Amino acid sequence: MYDDSSARIVAGLHEWMATAAPGARLPSSRALVAQYGASPVTVQKALRTLAAQGAVESRPGVGTFVRTVRVARPNDYGWQTAALGPRPKSAHQLATALHTPPNDVVALHSGYPDRELLPERLVRAAFTRAARSAAAVARPPAAGLPELQSWFAAELGGAAPAGVAPPAPSDVVVFPGSQTSLSTAFRALVGAGRPLLVESPTYWGAILAAEQVGVQLVPVPSGPHGPDPEELARAFDRTGARALYAQPSFANPTGACWSPDLSDEVLRLAREHGAFVIEDDWAHDFGITQDVVPLAARDDGGHVVYLRSLAKSVSPAVRVAGLVARGPARERILADAQAEAMYVSGLLQAAALDVVTQPAWRTHLRGLRQQLAARRDLLLGALREHVPEARVESVPQGGLNLWVRLPDTTDVARLVRDCEADGVIVAAGDEWFPAEPTGAYLRLNYSGPNPGAFPEGVRVIGEMLARQPT
Repeated sequence: MYDDSSARIVAGLHEWMATAAPGARLPSSRALVAQYGASPVTVQKALRTLAAQGAVESRPGVGTFVRTVRVARPNDYGWQTAALGPRPKSAHQLATALHTPPNDVVALHSGYPDRELLPERLVRAAFTRAARSAAAVARPPAAGLPELQSWFAAELGGAAPAGVAPPAPSDVVVFPGSQTSLSTAFRALVGAGRPLLVESPTYWGAILAAEQVGVQLVPVPSGPHGPDPEELARAFDRTGARALYAQPSFANPTGACWSPDLSDEVLRLAREHGAFVIEDDWAHDFGITQDVVPLAARDDGGHVVYLRSLAKSVSPAVRVAGLVARGPARERILADAQAEAMYVSGLLQAAALDVVTQPAWRTHLRGLRQQLAARRDLLLGALREHVPEARVESVPQGGLNLWVRLPDTTDVARLVRDCEADGVIVAAGDEWFPAEPTGAYLRLNYSGPNPGAFPEGVRVIGEMLARQPT
């Protein structure tokens, strides 16, 4: 009698298969029982082990066979080269901010807040309630749930000064996230081949959306306090542009926040040139030491088209944004939106509305201010200690990022690679320029995971920077 251990049977069959042809049939279970003096249960256990190893394959009613080694036939996609034509000349494929890093690195690159900064309890409860409501099965109106339209309109109207008519709920179109709303606004209000003025640097997603639509980007220099109004006026005069894309509050990446005087001057220029200002209020919920007063709240003439997304402040899973536009512009935007997506998931809209109308939402935002302030100051302190040659031109009063100027001799691409090799992910500032970058920059996110590792991450940046030739 042989040892009835299944491991002995597995070893013996591996020896037999070493000389057997692929596809050969193994001895029957009855034969193996007799050969190894084992029970049928032990034999079946051995066969299951071989199958799990990928050595054999079982064919019910036929038997067990040595697995045939199949050589994968290479796929030929060459025909697609001719069908697709030349590759679009887009400078942005997948932005660094969207990269998902390994868990064991210091991530200073992301464009989204860490999970611990989100109202997770509110979101989970909101989805539970939405799933039990009619929103789970009903098709919502094309422009959005009326209650959510009313909320977006009231949020903007609440900031309107005396004498300025607030927007109506019917002025709101709900979108599946800000990126879709940007593409639609650029397509509907500007159009392919026509000029769009943009701050430089500006949000990489807006650059990408404009490139995909075929809009001609016209950079306008913008610093820690916003664009130079004289440069903006010259750009309007020179190009005949009828639209400006801007982030007046806590701009990404610079953190700039427009003064009331600058806001008034930009509105004056828009009215003078019969132009739109596409205002991206991406950081509305991320004020630290200053509250957001949207540019759109100052305008009731239809010049400002206002975008506000909830994907960053509520949850990346709740990709819901509101766009406020007045007059014929709103109808063009809605028509384009319907052609693209018809409507936004009623379930997501209901969940978003549930979260932002809970009393605990305001409580969450007050706590978020304190957490963002602590993280920002921690990152600033680490920069001053470990990278003294770096310069933050303006400490942001809100938002999620620090815009860091490095010495002009810095090889930013090499610095990014060296940091990543040492376990620190950073984003090169080049991605935020619609034309050539005007200096060596990094955009560092202070809302990412594991803030306790920020000092170590910045120490690595300083060490890698010191290794570069001067």
